[in-house]
Amino acid sequence: MFGLKSCVKSGVVGLLAVVLASGAGIAGAQTQRRTRRESNANRQARIARATADTYNHRYEVGGGGGYMRFRSGEYLQKNNEVTFWMNGTYFLNPKLGVIAEVRGAYGNAKIGNTTFNLKNPQISEYPIMGGVTYRLYAKEKTAISVFGEAGAAIGKFDGGSKTIPSKDLGLWQSTTKPVFSIGANFDYNFYPNLAFRVTPTYTATFYKLDPLDTAPQPHGAIQNNLGLNIGLVYRFGRIK
Repeated sequence: MFGLKSCVKSGVVGLLAVVLASGAGIAGAQTQRRTRRESNANRQARIARATADTYNHRYEVGGGGGYMRFRSGEYLQKNNEVTFWMNGTYFLNPKLGVIAEVRGAYGNAKIGNTTFNLKNPQISEYPIMGGVTYRLYAKEKTAISVFGEAGAAIGKFDGGSKTIPSKDLGLWQSTTKPVFSIGANFDYNFYPNLAFRVTPTYTATFYKLDPLDTAPQPHGAIQNNLGLNIGLVYRFGRIK
């Protein structure tokens, strides 16, 4: 009898131990899941704060270099040019900003064989523009924005021609003409106030062989130039 009671008692105690252990395991799992959920929530909150901090800057300045394909004369091949760019942006809100920009481009025109025994003289252009930019995508580490700008471009096409008039070499006349540019900025943020930028661009210029010539140009009045700029962007100030 006592053996039976002892066995029953042991069985009950064992069952209670199993139940308690199971309950503790379930409670532990629930606590772990709750902790994990809280960690994810904290992480999302931290990312949201960092993103807001990154794009709440009032001012943005940037600069760097790049590359552009440019037609240096109506009947000449396009040539490669090395470029630089510097700009500043004033943001009206985290998405919309006003830009002021200065660019420069340097290359050697492909004039071919001429009677002047001169090969590939150096040319340069200096667009000075203003416009607007708009952020389409903004995350903690990456952002994409588009822009449109217009202004005036100073063209120097006889600086390397050894006093030979540029039009005699088939180059554009050295003058200042309208210019406009559109493109997209792809930013990678090292910190909320510092980013690496890659910018594919389209730039339209309106140079002529002779400013007084009103006849249509075979390739049209616009030079369509494509390029790629890279550089760094620094942000400061606060919108609110």
